[in-house]
Amino acid sequence: MKKRWFSALLMGTMILSLAACGGADSSSSKDGSVSEESTESTEEPGEEAEELEDVVVVYSTHPEELLETIGDAFTEETGVEVEYINLKGELADRVRSEKDNPQADIMFGGDAATYMQLNGEECFDSADPAWASELSDDYKDADGKWFGTIKTPVMMFYNTEHMSAEEAPSDWSDLADDEYKDKIVTRDSLSSSMRSAITALIYNISQNDSEDAAWDYIQKLDANTKNYYNSGSMMYEAVGKGEAPVSIAVLNDIITNRDKNGLPVEVIDAKSGAIVLTDCIAKIKNAPHPSAADAFLEFAGSAETQAMVANEFSRLPALDSALPDCPEWMQTEYKSMELDWVAIGENQSDWLEKWETDYLDADKAVASDN
Repeated sequence: MKKRWFSALLMGTMILSLAACGGADSSSSKDGSVSEESTESTEEPGEEAEELEDVVVVYSTHPEELLETIGDAFTEETGVEVEYINLKGELADRVRSEKDNPQADIMFGGDAATYMQLNGEECFDSADPAWASELSDDYKDADGKWFGTIKTPVMMFYNTEHMSAEEAPSDWSDLADDEYKDKIVTRDSLSSSMRSAITALIYNISQNDSEDAAWDYIQKLDANTKNYYNSGSMMYEAVGKGEAPVSIAVLNDIITNRDKNGLPVEVIDAKSGAIVLTDCIAKIKNAPHPSAADAFLEFAGSAETQAMVANEFSRLPALDSALPDCPEWMQTEYKSMELDWVAIGENQSDWLEKWETDYLDADKAVASDN
């Protein structure tokens, strides 16, 4: 399948072209221009089959290899080409800015809090994929505006050669204890998993005690942290060498470093639960290729596709029905922390700014030379 990857300049050209065409359905030609095309029906004689446009445009934060794997499989099944625009941290802003003249059909990737915010701004259309009924209410919108496809637990872990299970922290609250002074290393504030962990912990402690108690905890956590790394590989290397035996990361990375890279680390099943992030998917409101969008959403979230992603990219599926076909480590159940991601999303910017400005010790930052 031929993939079309767009630069920001090309996307700007497309937006102007589409605006001039009055928002009519269109697809890209080989030279990148926009042209009106008729859609061939896949309808069999005597049957009524939904006509699919010949392209679906997907805005995403997922790695290119993962996107290409799903896209190739989707095209093979439907004949619809997939155009991915990988926007990383700009995803939500792009969808929001194009609300009145949408250029994409699908938003794929990003946490549930972001989807809740955009849904409140009426950026999504309802959809009804067959697999959505399997999702628990925590992993989907009640009106079918967004759906979880990947669960990403953020968890503590420790070096088993430098700390026993009895010495390791049993809950997030332990990280503020004096006995863990200089025994913790983490990613810095640019890491999405670390940012999620900090805001989730502030929310959790604020709910169970007070916001003052939450910031007291953050201050003690910073005091106990030996270094903040801007590189995941550097952080894992520090833990592996015993520079500090305790750290925080997403579960799939911990397992990969343990099972494939041979690091002597073990996951901590926190008493108050793991901080579970949910990667989601949604159909953008007034999508230019609505039928292809529905088909892609149905395909990308299916148990078969989630199992494929689990096996090839170590991403934990949101559907329990996909688990039997997934790696063995995914069968382990961990408790999830009770969190209100809407409330977290509303306070996230202020909390992170306060953490970085008032509490994070910049002298502990360690940057990669690369």
